[in-house]
Amino acid sequence: MRRMTLKTKLILSVSIILIVGFVLTNINNYLASSRSVRKGIIDHALPLTRDNIYSEIQTDLMRPIFISSLMANDTFLKDWALGGEREADKVIRYLQVIEEKYGFFSTFFVSERTGRYYHFNGIQKKISPEDAHDVWYYDFKALNKPYDLVVDTNEAAENSLTIFINHRLNDYQGQLLGVTGVGLNMEMVANLLKSYRQRYGRDIYLVDQHGLIKVHKDQSLVDQVNISALEGLRELGGRVLNAKSDSGSFDFWRGGRHILLTSRYLPEFEWFLFVEQDETQALAGLRRTLYKNLAIDGLIIFAILAIIVYILNRFQGQLEKMATIDKLTGACNRREFDRRFEMACYMSKRQGAPFSVILFDIDDFKAVNDRLGHMAGDHVLKEIVNLAAGHIRQNDLVVRWGGDEFVLLLHNELGQARQVAERLRTEVRIQKLLAGYGGDSAAVTISCGVATYKEGETLDHLMMRVDGALYESKRRGKDQTVALPATAEPKPV
Repeated sequence: MRRMTLKTKLILSVSIILIVGFVLTNINNYLASSRSVRKGIIDHALPLTRDNIYSEIQTDLMRPIFISSLMANDTFLKDWALGGEREADKVIRYLQVIEEKYGFFSTFFVSERTGRYYHFNGIQKKISPEDAHDVWYYDFKALNKPYDLVVDTNEAAENSLTIFINHRLNDYQGQLLGVTGVGLNMEMVANLLKSYRQRYGRDIYLVDQHGLIKVHKDQSLVDQVNISALEGLRELGGRVLNAKSDSGSFDFWRGGRHILLTSRYLPEFEWFLFVEQDETQALAGLRRTLYKNLAIDGLIIFAILAIIVYILNRFQGQLEKMATIDKLTGACNRREFDRRFEMACYMSKRQGAPFSVILFDIDDFKAVNDRLGHMAGDHVLKEIVNLAAGHIRQNDLVVRWGGDEFVLLLHNELGQARQVAERLRTEVRIQKLLAGYGGDSAAVTISCGVATYKEGETLDHLMMRVDGALYESKRRGKDQTVALPATAEPKPV
């Protein structure tokens, strides 16, 4: 298994720190904001909405209760009933005026004495305990209450679902003369709740003391479904219906969504007002912000890592260059030469590819430094490296061996390597390398030793042989090239 480099470990560590840091920070902010939003909904938004709606319901629904109360205390209606219910058109006209003036869906009077059902459209029928549509009258009498709200079908309006406000009509001695009141179209009440929902962005409905839904935006639930049958609310049991003395706050899950519920008992109707808030929906904006922040953080992390990788690669390149390149001349150093020598030995063994080494130095270089200064000497060193680089191929190597000594590692056999050395030696001699340093007339020369690699030979032994060849070129008078075949050992001539 390949081990990770230090650079990879560093990038991986920084990546983990940045990702974990950004993710934890954003999640912590999201959770803190969620708690704040939840607390705001439970402690402020829902109660305020609930109380505002309660006030508006009092305004909207107490008005018909008030009108039915006025009807039940109207002396005209009492006197007409006590007078034997003569001239029925008078009471019908009375009901019509109330219907037209206040825009009620229905106005009515049911006589206890005759059982007649007077409606603003005329006498509808005579009630009977055996008629299922008339049970409400006898139930209301048994309640012995001044008024009551009942959700029922209105026979006078094609059995439309209606909220009836029934009020007792008593004579002056308190004896029952009948029941009068008004009716509100359930569609109108549902639209009222719909307007609340659009205004406050919350679900609003009314249930009676037993949990039966009485007013809801979905009219199919009205007087048909108990909240104990609804997901989430059934788990709350009767707790939501036991908060008559005070308002209640609850939460539950429905269809994978977290619902916050506040309730308030309406003593005027003996119903409960329920206001629901979908917390999942309320937090949608925070989630979008979280995802947006994570995306932005991802881009930031990518940019940071890109900068880190760029800087690391650049500094790594500079360090590698410093570790392998001679700062003055730009030639490779001994460390790089050792590496490339091992590669050349491997290729020689594997593929039989020959390679040779040229060792050369500058003749009388110390005199150049002493006579013209070190700047002139440095100039000569750099120019010779440039000339040497121009005489080798891309996979060959120029190495500063030390001082004014240089090595060329060539992937050639001995004869070709000697030709390279000779071309380089000749060009160095004809170049005016000291022009501008007061040494125009002085030619710079080099002496070269060349040797080819023998299979199994160590670097030390190869360099000893090529150094012997260089020594021989010096002994012959300098500005010479001496090449040793692979079978030859260096010896004085």
